[in-house]
Amino acid sequence: MTAPYRFAVVGTGWRTGFFHAVRRALPERLQLSGVVARSDASAARAAAEHDAPVHRSIAELLAGERPDFVVVSVPREAAPDAVAELVAAGVPVLTETPPAADLEGLRALWREVGPSGLVQVAEQYPRYPGHVARKAVVDSGAIGRATSVHVSSTHDYHAFALIRGLLGAGFAPVQVRADAFESPLVDPLVRDAWTDDDAEKPATTILATMDFGDGRSGLYDFTSNQWHNQLRHRRLLVRGTRGELADDAVIRLTGPRTIVESSIVRRQIGYDLDLDGFATEHLTFEGEVVWRNAFPGTRLSDEELALADLLLATGAWARDGGDAPYPLAEASQDHAITLAMQRALASGGRESVGAEPWSASS
Repeated sequence: MTAPYRFAVVGTGWRTGFFHAVRRALPERLQLSGVVARSDASAARAAAEHDAPVHRSIAELLAGERPDFVVVSVPREAAPDAVAELVAAGVPVLTETPPAADLEGLRALWREVGPSGLVQVAEQYPRYPGHVARKAVVDSGAIGRATSVHVSSTHDYHAFALIRGLLGAGFAPVQVRADAFESPLVDPLVRDAWTDDDAEKPATTILATMDFGDGRSGLYDFTSNQWHNQLRHRRLLVRGTRGELADDAVIRLTGPRTIVESSIVRRQIGYDLDLDGFATEHLTFEGEVVWRNAFPGTRLSDEELALADLLLATGAWARDGGDAPYPLAEASQDHAITLAMQRALASGGRESVGAEPWSASS
């Protein structure tokens, strides 16, 4: 069995908790070598929470045993400096989304570290079990060539990672239009608690369209706090030349005068008298497994399953030269589209993403 991948974490914020939850669930495959905390308070908290050395700088971290890779999970304004310092030391990096705050920041970061090939980005959404299954169905050609993707579940670069990936759009130029609409909505849940407030309050919905050329388009639909507000369904629609996939339902033309409806089916254990533990076992489409849980018995959520897959893929890439899990170029393109959408909201017109420094890396 491969020795556990050892990684360090720069940062102590809320988001880092997911990385720690995953490595605690998989101690034989992932181990924490250290944490970098900037303030006295965060260092004290990290020392109490983690069974690993706590350092006050990246230089101090690297003075000891070097990890296989380092997770950078700090505010987007601070991330480029941390990434650059690690790359200068020759250390593989997995940095949080987005890799930089603005377009000039993305370009500057690419100039400094892009050619190194040492930077991956923690874009977990394409690794969600349901999204992996949907992409497998799309890639199989079941609905023909994918021509349009509508995502209403997550925001900004995460949504664009899904849209680009399902369309196979790569770094194609993009034309973006966007509008924002305000309407009342009850917001019963925030990140970690019920609000116990049933008052209707203004919520903003952003609708944006993307034209990737070659008959390919995307529709972005996101409402304030949609990640946590359970009063809004999450939706993903992929339209193709021979049918479409709507969430887990697929309709397609399979032959002359033959339209077939099928579903992606999730096998969930732990219900009723199933005593094997609550977990997702696999997802199937027409009897074929299109996603299988690689971590049985861990009771990880979909978010944690995606991050576990991402961390192990990063370890394999960093140590053994495995496939790059999500290169800096891909994440830079995702955020460039986000920034174009924001410009379109401000201008009321069409904004574009053309050839960028990272586009030639494909």
